[in-house]
Amino acid sequence: MTTPATAEAVERALAEVADPEDAQFLQRFFKTGPGQYGEGDVFIGVRVPQTRAIAKRFPTLDLGEIRRLLDSEVHEHRLAGLIILNRMFELAGRPRTDDPARREQIAEFYLDAVRRGRVNNWDLVDSSAEFVLGEFLWTGPRDVLFELVRSESLWERRVAVMSSFAFIKHGDASTTVQLAELLLDDREDLIQKAVGWMLREIGKRIDRATLLEFLDANAPRMPRTMLSYATEHLSPEQRADYRGRR
Repeated sequence: MTTPATAEAVERALAEVADPEDAQFLQRFFKTGPGQYGEGDVFIGVRVPQTRAIAKRFPTLDLGEIRRLLDSEVHEHRLAGLIILNRMFELAGRPRTDDPARREQIAEFYLDAVRRGRVNNWDLVDSSAEFVLGEFLWTGPRDVLFELVRSESLWERRVAVMSSFAFIKHGDASTTVQLAELLLDDREDLIQKAVGWMLREIGKRIDRATLLEFLDANAPRMPRTMLSYATEHLSPEQRADYRGRR
């Protein structure tokens, strides 16, 4: 039987499997201390596979209840809400249930959550941006990503980059390359990692030549972390060559 679809029910289900020791580990892993990127985030100690399993029990949760989860101070509540939102967006795009208006509504809901600071750690971004915003923008204008990438918010910039993973999976590297060029001077480690990761994926999934062209043009300016991630699957000789250009 399906569990009653309320945010409170999701929170109770998560509380039942929460582990205080895991909570302490996750607080450290996600850098929640003063001055760190996840400062103030609260964990109750639920691992991702458990969160995903619980989220599957609430397929009929509506957007109002998801908003309540996203507005929670508890990280696992927000993650569960995003996982449910991903599924909702996917179902709205299936042949038998195709509903463009519903997909737009969900994408706008997600974008609002991003701008309100509720998608505010790297795992929350990475588990949602490409699946909702990226897939929605795949067939339409992508201007919003260029607004997000210029934001002062670390998480909005990461959403822009990670949304473009959907385009890469569809075989289109153009937007990722444009976003990467705008972020060459970004000092945030989590942005450098995301950009380098997406460039690497272009080389793996689409075209090695596109990656090499980007590196030839930009390696001298690329931060060390970004360059390291982008060249990870190149030969040792190529990696050394590009590192030597910095």
